[in-house]
This record gives sequence, structure tokens and C-alpha cells, in this order.
Amino acid sequence: MNHAAGTGGLAVSARGMEKRFGAVRALRGVDLELAPGRTLAVIGPNGAGKSTLLRILAGLMRPTAGELEIGGQRLGGTGPGRARIGYIGHTTLLYPELTARENLVFAGRLYGVADPGSRADQLLSEEGLAEYASRRAGTFSRGLCQRLAIARAIVHDPPLMLLDEPFTGLDRRASDRLALRLQGLRADGRSAVLVTHDLSRVSGLADAVVVICGGLAVHRAEGSALAPEILEAEYLAAVEAAE
Repeated sequence: MNHAAGTGGLAVSARGMEKRFGAVRALRGVDLELAPGRTLAVIGPNGAGKSTLLRILAGLMRPTAGELEIGGQRLGGTGPGRARIGYIGHTTLLYPELTARENLVFAGRLYGVADPGSRADQLLSEEGLAEYASRRAGTFSRGLCQRLAIARAIVHDPPLMLLDEPFTGLDRRASDRLALRLQGLRADGRSAVLVTHDLSRVSGLADAVVVICGGLAVHRAEGSALAPEILEAEYLAAVEAAE
């Protein structure tokens, strides 16, 4: 299925996103727009507000202020917009005592997938996990967990993927495999917002970049500016100017 087709309008439209935790302003009026079938990378120093923004986009956290639409639908923490999202956060959302297949079947049932067993088998094959189908997720390496987490995130075939530091803790081989899988999802027409510290991966995975620092979007780049050496220089300059 080509997820760029038939979505209409913007995949993500976030206007004036603010989030306060007491006196702390984690986000201070961030605007984002993402067209269907495109990938936006969000980069910035630790504590910049990147993960907070992604959790708001996922409907897992309510903003203090601002308006958010996913695929043209208002998102308010629950509701139809959530079914359009596949989310991979710092935790995998996997049940360690369940097998790989059981995790996918369970997730499929939660999302109302018509035949969760067949869908689970399909995804296990696509992620190269068929031989691990009967193993408990709690015994998996970090790389295997990430592959299973991706399968879980797309079990309901969402047009939008949200990924928070998916390369963290992976060795080079596992990172390369994950990058290839994300490129495949992109080629399939899915939209994505990718939070990452790995600037070397951005040019191969994203169509555009936004730099967040201190809860503000301080720089945007696309096209030739995503080349690693150019992006790194512009990123450092943007962060230094914002601090």
C-alpha cells in the first residue's frame, strides 16, 4: 500500500505547541508541518524538548497550548487520529513474557486488525524474525527488540510513523539494518517524524530537518543542506546562537 496516496492535506500540522511542567517550559510555541510521504528529522541537544514534542504528536501527552492535526483530524489524546500513528519510543511497549508472535497478535487485536495472526506472521517474515516467533521478547537483544518494536508499531498499517531515538543502543550492524528498514517504510509512502542524535543518518532518511533548542524550533533545513558536513555545521551554529 502506498501511504502517500489518498491521505489528503498534511500528514502532520502542529501550531503553537507549548508544554509546561510547572515553571518549566519544555516547548515554547513550536510549529511543524509534514506532507504525506515525507520524513522530518528532529534534532537538538539533550533536554531541548524533542521527546516531549514526539509524545504530543503521538497523543500520549496533552500540550499546554496549541493545535494539532494528524491526517486532517484533530488529535486530543484519544480518538480516530491515534489509529493513523505508529509510535516507537524509548521503551519498546513489548510484553517481555509474551513471545514475539504473541506480542504482535495482541497488538493487532488492540487495533482491530482483521486477521491478527496472519498479520503477525507477515511482519515477522518482513522483519527477519520468523525464526524467533516462539521466543519470549524478554530474551531478545536490543537489535531484535527494535525490529519487533517496528513490527508492533506498523501492525495496523499506519500512514504516520513517530520514532524517538531508534538507533540508541544498537551496534553498527543493527543500526544499518534499522536504517534500511526505515528507508523501506519511507519508500512505501509512509510519513515519519524521526528524533535522532545521529546526524550521519539524517541525509539518508529524512527530507527535511528541524533543530529544537530550549523548546523552540531554531533552524530548518532540507535538500542539499542535509549533507552530513553541512548539517553538522549549521546545527552547531544554530544551537550556539540559541543558547
